[in-house]
Amino acid sequence: MTDPSILILASLAEGDKHGYAMMEDIARFAGVSLGPGTLYGAISRLEERGWIRARQVAERRKPYTLTAAGRRQLAKELESLGSFVATGRARLGQV
Repeated sequence: MTDPSILILASLAEGDKHGYAMMEDIARFAGVSLGPGTLYGAISRLEERGWIRARQVAERRKPYTLTAAGRRQLAKELESLGSFVATGRARLGQV
C-alpha cells in the first residue's frame, strides 16, 4: 500500500519523527519516495482528523507524534490490508 496516510501512521508508530525523518523511514521500509508536497499535505489531513499531532519544541524541525486515535486507525487499516492480502493469495492459490 502506498497511500501516504498509512505510510505516515506506520512510520510514527515506531516513534516521533519530523518530516524529513519520516520521508527517509518510509523510503527505507516501504520503498516509496514521498515528495515534500505529498508528505505535508497528508500530515495536514492527519492532523485535522486527530490521528497525529505536532509536538512543541524549541528547535527548527517539528516532530509529529501518533495519537491514540491514530494508533486505532492504523490497526484498522492494517487489519483491512491483511484481509486484502489473504483474499489475493487465496485467489492465486497460495493459501
